[in-house]
Formats: sequence, structure tokens, C-alpha cells
Amino acid sequence: MADLRAMTALGADAAQTVAIGPLVVTERFDVALASVAARRGRDLATAASAAGVPLPGPGRHQSAAPYSAFWVAPEMWFVEAPFASHEDIVALLKAAFGDAASITEQTDAWVILDLAAPDLAPVLERLCNVDFRAVPDGYATRTVIDHLGCYLVKHGPGAARVLGPRSSAASLLHAVEVAAAAAF
Repeated sequence: MADLRAMTALGADAAQTVAIGPLVVTERFDVALASVAARRGRDLATAASAAGVPLPGPGRHQSAAPYSAFWVAPEMWFVEAPFASHEDIVALLKAAFGDAASITEQTDAWVILDLAAPDLAPVLERLCNVDFRAVPDGYATRTVIDHLGCYLVKHGPGAARVLGPRSSAASLLHAVEVAAAAAF
């Protein structure tokens, strides 16, 4: 019989934390993730409101309990929730949205890295084309980091979340480490 065990996107048994100067990078595998796409002609807003799922506008992230979400395309969002209570996030969201939305599991498709430092701009300006100092808190966008299509969510001047392809998790972390070493 095979010896199967859960591993993080970076290939470990537990989430990794890396410190480079004042920057702390934390791998998050305790987040459930699903995409929610509105179906044509359906009332998604009413279902979302009843379920407590925020649906922010373009380029925005919004937190609520237990769900948070960020806009990824017209009529489409990524919805996050604690993995411990929402391991089957798709079933929970399908029950809430019914036929108003198409919902797809995304948890194991992405690596999630939380970045924290007094000022993240020196690192992020080396990684992507987002003017981190100029964008407001709650800003969310798709960008390219080291040739990888990623999502960047700004939680504050010293807090951001990067979602990148799980299959390239080590490469993404390496790019962040190199940029941080150059910035600090």
C-alpha cells in the first residue's frame, strides 16, 4: 500500500517561513480557495449576500468572515476561507449559490505566499509591474512575477499576498528571496 501524506506546495510537511532582512515570507496552506463565476442571467449578488460572500469590484479584495474574495475577471472572483472549516469549499459555495454560479476548486492549484515587512515596495518593484506604494489597500491584480502568472493582493503597506502556480512554488519563492536580498 502506498504511503500517502499531504505536502505543502513547497514540498514539506508543514508550511515554510523564510526571513530575508526585514521581509518574512510565509507559505499558507491553511486557505481553501475556489473560483466563482456568475452564470448568465442569474442573480449572483443576492445569493452572495445571503451566504456572506463578498464580491468586490474590479481590482479589489474584500474581507469578511469566514469568506474573503478578490476580483479576477468580469463576473468572476476567487473566494478564500479557512481550510480547517471549509476543506470542501466548493460544496459549501454550491449550496449557497445554487445555479447562480459555476464554482471550481482552486485550493491545490496555487501556492499562497504572505509577505510581511515594514515596507514591501522595494521588494515588489523588483518583482512585478505594480506600483505598490501608489495602489490602495485592498488592491488585487493579476501580474507577472519571474515569468509566472500570479495574483497580488495588497493588505497594507507592509502586507501582501501572492498566489502563484503550485507547480512553480519553489521558483516563485526563489524569485522573492532574490528580490528581497537585492532590496535589503
